[in-house]
Amino acid sequence: MNKKAEELKKEILRLTREYSTLLHQPNLPASKQQLPFVPGETTIPYAGRVFDADEVEAAVGSTLDFWLTLGKEGAAFEKELASFLGVKYSLLVNSGSSANLVALAALTTHKLPTHKRLQPGDEVITVAAGFPTTVAPIIQLGAVPVFLDNHPSTGNIDVALLEEAFSPGKTKVVMMAHALGNPFDLGTVLAFCRRHDLWLIEDNCDALGSTYSLPCEQAAALGITENSPGIPSNGKCITRYTGTWGDLSTQSFYPPHHLTMGEGGAVNIISRSPLKAYAESFRDWGRDCWCASGKDNTCNKRFEWQLGELPKGYDHKYIYSHLGFNLKPLDPQAAIGRQQLKKLPFFIEARKKNWEYLRVGLADLENFFEFSQPTHTTAWNKETGFTWDGSGCKTDCSWFGFMLRVKSSAPFSHTDLARHLDQKKIGNRMFFGGNLVRQPAFVQLKRDRPSAFRVVGQLSGADEIMSKALFLGTYPGLTRAMLDYEIGVIRSFCVPS
Repeated sequence: MNKKAEELKKEILRLTREYSTLLHQPNLPASKQQLPFVPGETTIPYAGRVFDADEVEAAVGSTLDFWLTLGKEGAAFEKELASFLGVKYSLLVNSGSSANLVALAALTTHKLPTHKRLQPGDEVITVAAGFPTTVAPIIQLGAVPVFLDNHPSTGNIDVALLEEAFSPGKTKVVMMAHALGNPFDLGTVLAFCRRHDLWLIEDNCDALGSTYSLPCEQAAALGITENSPGIPSNGKCITRYTGTWGDLSTQSFYPPHHLTMGEGGAVNIISRSPLKAYAESFRDWGRDCWCASGKDNTCNKRFEWQLGELPKGYDHKYIYSHLGFNLKPLDPQAAIGRQQLKKLPFFIEARKKNWEYLRVGLADLENFFEFSQPTHTTAWNKETGFTWDGSGCKTDCSWFGFMLRVKSSAPFSHTDLARHLDQKKIGNRMFFGGNLVRQPAFVQLKRDRPSAFRVVGQLSGADEIMSKALFLGTYPGLTRAMLDYEIGVIRSFCVPS
């Protein structure tokens, strides 16, 4: 770049920061916001982008370079995310939904041993209530989802029916999400997967920064001996981030999530290096070549391969070993993500504090609500916090949302409450798709192909979540004034003056 161009870029980026500072005040973290909050007039979203001039400058700077397609920023982000989590590799894709598709597709490769390869008609154990794109790839790839129930208090899988769901020779994978940032019972699920030699895919889209602790003896039996980076050891438990316990995991960087690129996601390869090549192939058109975009002949034998029925020496850049997709994000998105990643520890702590503030503020409304609890807890007290079960396992949640369930004895329904909150400009959401087997797409699928999915048990917990639960936001843009307003509105709705 010549000197004049460098000077122009520097000035453009200076003005970009000035522009962002003037325009994007509402998107700052709560502690930096200066705009007045007007109760009943200012909308409180359930989630939103939290950023400052750093992200805007990074996006503009990358766009000025005009590489655009995934390049140096993407490569840097992948390394930085993998380093933060403590996984072997992270692979950027264009959404969390694509991440789930790519992660599962990687397990369909013919390069895996037959007994480990997911093939049409094989089964994938999952959970009934959640977001549909955790489950959709199972069906899209020709496999059969096996739905287990949710535990209403955690939103996660009820592990009691895992063994009943297992079908020897058919079950190949367990794939499900950590609900709203609350880790599922990884100790039980991992032991089940090891016992039956199953793959585990953690949908970590709502849980970036959550941790799970497993007693050292149990962790060692599963071959897990080290904490995630930056997490100190207490000598009693192995503590790792969610998304680092299974074989593969997925992230979403859509605006409501823990960090954002606008759109975007990632597949994390925990420890098995070959899975990166398989996932990358499915992400990148199904090609066999692993050269980065803009690079040629990384293998030093570009014209020496003979694969399939192609002539020997056919250009390796145009050899396809899978029926793949093109699911890459753009490099400017990765540039934004790199700045967001620097703020991630702060974002995680803000989410925890906001959840706790709502829990304390609504504590005396237990006649009306059942409150969500972290996995492995049995009770909560305002003074002493959580009481833990006897498993020795613990969770620390980087909450995506604050879920509560309206009791059957309450004089209102969760829809009544949601409607009231909406009228008061307080963002809220149901628990995504609720019980997915009740959704129109799955009802029709069952009519068209009765064997398309299997249900184990009655799914009463998933139904309870669907009919009684909603959640509020916990994202870092929520100010104390906003949280106080939310608490006040809910209290006055439950106990009118």
